[in-house]
Amino acid sequence: MRLSDMKEGQSGRIVSVGGALRLRRRILEMGLTKGSEFYIEKYAPLRDPLELTTRGMHVSLRVKEAMAITVETKEDSHG
Repeated sequence: MRLSDMKEGQSGRIVSVGGALRLRRRILEMGLTKGSEFYIEKYAPLRDPLELTTRGMHVSLRVKEAMAITVETKEDSHG
């Protein structure tokens, strides 16, 4: 599943970060690395950007950027 497909209030874990090198580097610098757990706080009114919490930090990502991140939801990882 892509991070961009998740809804407000869902949580999960990052499986991989794809995309062009510049985008990957930016995402990784924000602390969104493989294995990181996160919680989707909210989407902006027009659904872009989204705000999530990871490692005690609030991070805003454009939906286009979130499409490059593969995740598993908490539900996926438990069953």
